[in-house]
Amino acid sequence: MMVSTMEPENVLVFGSMPKTQMIQSSHLVCSNFSRLTNASVFYSSSPLTLMLPLLLLQLSLGSAAILVTFYLLRPFGLPLMLAQVLGGVLLGPSLLCRIPGLLNMIFPIRSFLLMDVVSTMGFMFYFFLVGVQTDIWLLKKITKKSFAIGFFSVGVPMILTLGMSLLWMQFNVNPNEKKKVDSLPEIAKAESLVSFQIVSYYLSELRVINSEIGRVALCSSMVSTLCSTCVVTSNILWNQSKDDLSRFFQSICYGIIFASLVCCILGPLLLWEMKHTLGGQPLKQGNLVVLFIAVFMSGFWGHSFGLNIYFGPLLFGLIIPSGPPLGSALVEKLDVITNWVLMPLFFVKFGLAVDIFALSLKTYFKVQFFALLGAFGKFLGASLCALSCQMPQRDAIVLGFFMTFQGVIELDLFRLMKRKQIIGDEAFSAMCLTALIGSGVVALVVPCFYDPSKRYEGYYGRTLANSRHNSELRVLVCIHEEQNVPSAINVLATLKPTKQSPIAVYMLHMVELMGSATPLLMRQKRPKKLSTRTRGSAPIIDAFKIFEENHDGLVSVSPFISVSPPQTMHEDVFQIALEKGTSLVMIPFYKKFHVGGAVYLSKRSLKIANQNVLDQAPCSVAILVDRGTLKTLHAIWAGWSSSEVAVIFLGGADDQEALALAAKMTGCQNINLTLIRIIYDGDFPDKYMEGIRNDNESLGQFQTNISGNTCAKYWEEVAKDGAGTASVLRTLENQYDIIVVGRRHYDTFPLLSGLTESNENKELGVIGDMLASSDFLGNTTILVVQQHTDNSHSE
Repeated sequence: MMVSTMEPENVLVFGSMPKTQMIQSSHLVCSNFSRLTNASVFYSSSPLTLMLPLLLLQLSLGSAAILVTFYLLRPFGLPLMLAQVLGGVLLGPSLLCRIPGLLNMIFPIRSFLLMDVVSTMGFMFYFFLVGVQTDIWLLKKITKKSFAIGFFSVGVPMILTLGMSLLWMQFNVNPNEKKKVDSLPEIAKAESLVSFQIVSYYLSELRVINSEIGRVALCSSMVSTLCSTCVVTSNILWNQSKDDLSRFFQSICYGIIFASLVCCILGPLLLWEMKHTLGGQPLKQGNLVVLFIAVFMSGFWGHSFGLNIYFGPLLFGLIIPSGPPLGSALVEKLDVITNWVLMPLFFVKFGLAVDIFALSLKTYFKVQFFALLGAFGKFLGASLCALSCQMPQRDAIVLGFFMTFQGVIELDLFRLMKRKQIIGDEAFSAMCLTALIGSGVVALVVPCFYDPSKRYEGYYGRTLANSRHNSELRVLVCIHEEQNVPSAINVLATLKPTKQSPIAVYMLHMVELMGSATPLLMRQKRPKKLSTRTRGSAPIIDAFKIFEENHDGLVSVSPFISVSPPQTMHEDVFQIALEKGTSLVMIPFYKKFHVGGAVYLSKRSLKIANQNVLDQAPCSVAILVDRGTLKTLHAIWAGWSSSEVAVIFLGGADDQEALALAAKMTGCQNINLTLIRIIYDGDFPDKYMEGIRNDNESLGQFQTNISGNTCAKYWEEVAKDGAGTASVLRTLENQYDIIVVGRRHYDTFPLLSGLTESNENKELGVIGDMLASSDFLGNTTILVVQQHTDNSHSE
C-alpha cells in the first residue's frame, strides 16, 4: 500500500473514485501497489487497473492533445505555450472528461500518486531550464529608461488593482461572499505581476526579440520580474509564517542561507568540473548525469529548508552560464524530453482542476474585471513611461502589449494560491481562463499592429549599380562558422581596394541562439575579452583582422557578433546594413557541396535566415556557395598569384548588379575577369524590350571600362533554349575560381526553358542552382547576386 498527500483541489474536483480508500482525511489517498504491470486483455484484465500502464496512457494523451492543439492554432500564429495550456484544459472536465465514465477510467484519483511525481519532476526541469536560459548579465544593460518602464509596469497595475480591491471590500454588504471578497487583494497582486521568461518567450515566438523594441522589453521585463519576485516571495513567506513576524524573517534567513550554499559551493564546484572536463568538447554523458543529480539535489535541499521545491532548480540554473557551450548543450538535451514528455502531465493535471462549466458568470466577470484592470495597468505604466522617454508612439503602445503577457509561471502561481486556499475553485478557473484568452488575443493583435520589416521600407536604390565609381565600398559579410571565412575573404580580395575607393568590411558572426532567452548584438573590438557565448568568434575575427592588416589601410574591418534565433537573425543583419549604409550583404549558403556537386552538409535552420535576408534586405544581397576545399588564405595575404573570375550574363536587374560587382574587380593585375553573355537566338517579345535596353546600356558601360585592359575579356555565346544555356555552362569546366551570376531573370525567359523545373534551391535561382550542384566545376566558388529593387520585399 502507498499513502500520498493529495492536493485538496484534486479531491474536491474528482471526489471519491472506485477502488480508492480515503484514510482519515480527504487529503490522503491509499492505493494498492502490489501489482504494477501484470495485466493483459488476453486474461480478461484491463491494463487501466494498474498504475504504470495508466501513467503511460496519460502521458500519451497529454502529448497528443497538446500536439493536435498546436497544429490547430499554428495557422493563427499562436505559440506552443498557449497550445499546451489549452490542450490540458480541453482534456479535462471542461471538454473531453465530461464524457460519462471517461474521467473515472483514464484519470482516477489513485493515478494522481504517480502523476504528482512525474509532473513535479517535469516542472523542476522546466524551472531549471528557465534559469539556464536567463542571462543574469542582462542586468548590466538596464538603463534608466528600461528601469523606469519595468518598475511602473508592476507599480501602476499594483496600485490600480489593490486600490480597487480594497474599495470593493469596503462596499461589500453580503456576508456570504466575505471569503471571496477577502481574496480580491491576492488576486489583484497576482494579476499585476510580470515574468521575464514569459515575455522573452513571446517575443521570440512573435519574432521581434532582435528588434530595438524587443531589447527594451527584455531589459524592462527583467526589472519587472525582480519587483514581482519580491512581492510574490514576501507574500508567500508571510502566509506560511501565519502572520508571525519572527517566522517570516526566519524563512527569509533560510532562503538566504540556501541561496548562498548553492551559489558559493555547489555552483563553483560544478563549473570547475565542467571547465576541466569539457575543454571545449561536446557535453559528455557523465557531465550530463552530474547535472541531473544536481538538479534533483537542489530541489531536495530547497524543500528541506522549507522553501518551494522549484526554487532550488531555478537558482541552480541561474548560476550556469547561458548560451554555448554549457547552456546550449543542456537546452538541446532537455528541451524535448521536458516540454513534450514530462510537462504534458503538468498541463493535464492543471487542466483537470479547471472546470469552466462549474464557473459562475458572476465570479468570472469579477475576476475578469481585475485581470483587465491589471493588464490595463501594465499597458498604461509601460506605454506612458516609454512615451516620456521619447519612444515613438507606435513602439510605446506595442511595448505596453508585450508587458501584459501571461504564461506557465503565472498559472503555477494561481495553482499555488489555490492549494494554499487563498482563492477558491471558481476564482482559479476564472484566472486561468482569463490568462489564456488575454495572452491569445494579444498574440494575435501584436503582429497586425507592429511589423518590424516596415522600418526597411523606403530604403531603395542601395545597390552596387547605383553607387559612385570612386567612393568607399561598404560590404556586410555574414559568417556562420569558420569554414565560411576562406571563401568570403577570397571574394573580398578580388574587389580591388584603392585609395579613391577603399573597402569597409562589416563582419557579422551569426551564432544560433540556444540555451539562452536573451539575444545579443555587439561590436567586438577586443577579441581577447570574448565571453563564453562568443568565444568561438575569436578565430574568425583574427582572420579578418589579418586580411585588413595586409591591405595597408585600403581595407577596414569592423567585427560584430550576433547571437539570435534563426527566425530573427535577419533583424541584426538589417540593423547593421542600415546604420552603416552598406551596398551589399554577403551571406553563406546554408548547404555545402562536394567538388562533385553532392550536398554533404545542410543546416536547415539557417535556410530561414537566408530567405529572410533575400526577402527583406535594404540593399543588394550576394549568396556565397562553397564547393569543396578552397585555396589557402596564405596565398592571398602574400600577394595572390592569379585568379580566374567569370561573370555569366543572361539579362535582368540581378545580372546587371552582378556586372556592377564585376566592375569592382577590373584593374587588378591578379584578377583575370571574363564576362560571358548568353544571347537568345530568336526574337524577344515586346515585354522584354525595356529590360534588354537596360542590359545593353550596362554592357556598353562595362565594355568601355575594360577597353585596353588585358586582364578582362568579353565574349558572347548563342543559345535557343535552356538546353543550349546548359551546354554553354558546361564549357566552364574547371576554368574558374569564382563564378558570379544573377539570381533572378526575366519571367518565362526562353533561355531558361526546361531548367526551372529542376531548380531545387530557389534561393540560388536557376543558373546559380545549376552551377552549385554541377559535377564539372571542381572547387569553384559560386556568388549569386540579387539586386535590391522596389519589389524585392514582395518576392
